[in-house]
Amino acid sequence: MVHSRIAVTGASGLVGAALVRSLRADGLEVVRLVRRPARSGDEAEWDPRRGYVDVAGLVGCDAVVHLAGAGVGDHRWSETYKREIRDSRVLGTAAIAEAVASLDPAPEVLVSGSAIGYYGDTGDRAVDESAPAGEGFLPSVCVEWEAATAAAQEAGVRTVHARTGLVVAREGGAWGRLFPLFRAGLGGRLGNGRQYWSFIALHDEVAALRHLLDTGSLSGPVNLTAPAPVTNREVTAAMGRVLHRPTLLTAPAPALRIALGEFAQDVLGSQRVLPGRLLESGFVFAFPGIDGAIRAALR
Repeated sequence: MVHSRIAVTGASGLVGAALVRSLRADGLEVVRLVRRPARSGDEAEWDPRRGYVDVAGLVGCDAVVHLAGAGVGDHRWSETYKREIRDSRVLGTAAIAEAVASLDPAPEVLVSGSAIGYYGDTGDRAVDESAPAGEGFLPSVCVEWEAATAAAQEAGVRTVHARTGLVVAREGGAWGRLFPLFRAGLGGRLGNGRQYWSFIALHDEVAALRHLLDTGSLSGPVNLTAPAPVTNREVTAAMGRVLHRPTLLTAPAPALRIALGEFAQDVLGSQRVLPGRLLESGFVFAFPGIDGAIRAALR
């Protein structure tokens, strides 16, 4: 399935910007949704809070990728910021889904962002897309976030929930904060280091999103994580190996709870998430291992 005109929200974020570069490099037309008046033909205005989308800007789009949402680790989790995390996802997704449903003809596919936070803390237990939602704030947000695509699904648009893991990249996200610490020799394990981190290289994240766009048999939840999750202790060792730095420090769990507040539960929690549907559909990872993913981020 070849798409010619693709709309992208969150196009200035870490994953969105990389996706837009990749699509445009292949000669595809991309419409970026922006939260200000559009300045050119390749932009369309939207306001997730008000539920407003300039639908005229989406006319002719045969695919939509919706990645916008407030950063989960960007601020301490006050009740106000938790509401921001939820509303930015749920209200924004509902607005996009309704805009998609109103188009005639409607786009063929909506790839809507989600997260492996859906599963909550899985401990040592490996889970795939068949696992139920976990307990707690992030799982509840993910459930509402995915449900907010209902209008598009009811309009017959193939809808995929891209449940993304920890993206290994230098430019942002959790790993964007880790690289400077490890480079300075200040990196180390978090808590006991036994918690699983389900990662994905930025290159593979973009390739997987494009695979979701192009694979007509895929709908519903798809985990975007590398095939072999690693523990925080293994991540720490790999960062030390690749960056040639000591990794002797540890951040004790109580200190993390003081520094991060409620978000510490998720940093210290374990998520061993497998990309079952991605592998079944024939996707091939360029960087399946943690060392390769870290090296790719440094290139």
